[in-house]
Amino acid sequence: MNANPTLAVGHRTPGRTLSAWWQAAPLSLVFALFFLIPLALIVMVSFWDFNEYELIPAFTFKNYVSVFEGCGNTAEMCVTFKTYVSTLKFCLLVWLITCVTGFAVSYFLAFHVRSSGVQTLLFVLCTIPFWTSNVIRMIAWVPLLGRNGLVNQGLLDSGLVSAPVEWFLFSDFSVVLAFVHLYTMFMIVPIFNSMMRIDRSLIEAASDSGATAWQTLWNVIVPLSRTGIVIGSIFVITIVMGDFVTIGVMGGQQIASVGKSIQVQTSYLQFPLAAANAVILLSVVLMIIWALTRLVDIRKEL
Repeated sequence: MNANPTLAVGHRTPGRTLSAWWQAAPLSLVFALFFLIPLALIVMVSFWDFNEYELIPAFTFKNYVSVFEGCGNTAEMCVTFKTYVSTLKFCLLVWLITCVTGFAVSYFLAFHVRSSGVQTLLFVLCTIPFWTSNVIRMIAWVPLLGRNGLVNQGLLDSGLVSAPVEWFLFSDFSVVLAFVHLYTMFMIVPIFNSMMRIDRSLIEAASDSGATAWQTLWNVIVPLSRTGIVIGSIFVITIVMGDFVTIGVMGGQQIASVGKSIQVQTSYLQFPLAAANAVILLSVVLMIIWALTRLVDIRKEL
């Protein structure tokens, strides 16, 4: 036996540290090349000037001033604030619906399906929509919700309405519906993972103590699933905040969002202005993520 274990550990530490750095190097390189460097370029370009013909490398706050132009007027909300309110409205609605739906599906799979084989089968069935592209899944709603679509034809034939329902498509309703369809799986996966880690003896103990099913759900399962809920919320909120394709297609190019504003600015070659908008959007998203991570320590789940 080594008489001085502390010294032995100290001798092994430099080699283990070097090995750990080598193991982390490939992922660190990928992270730097595909995240840190592009992000630094966006921040840099956000301070450049531009005109109709070219980008002008310079340091100016003109783009950030342009983003918040008119926001000092207290009589009316400026365009930027209106756009963020619209985006946050979609985030809140989609988060609420996907959270409830994802929790319900995960709860059924984790606690009501006893066979692991059936659990796997049903879980795979939930992923089937992801086997096609987002655009195809969005377009699939058009013949269903359109003025002459299957839903309106069914309502007209049954006599429930006398005229086609206009707000089924190209409205806030269709945008939220598409978001929920596209991103509910991002909520199901982490919540289901958290629920599968719950010790079933805790459920039995709650039942033996006289707790009802609702009390067990609220006081045992929900707190122990909180990490999965937070991780799913981060996925859904960050994706919806930056999405512009879904809002453009399902909103009929009539609904404003921050992502849509950035896409329009880039289409007009206003790259510094779009970069400034992107930096502001990233800051808002990071603040939301920071607030969510204060609720739980998500490192325990990862």
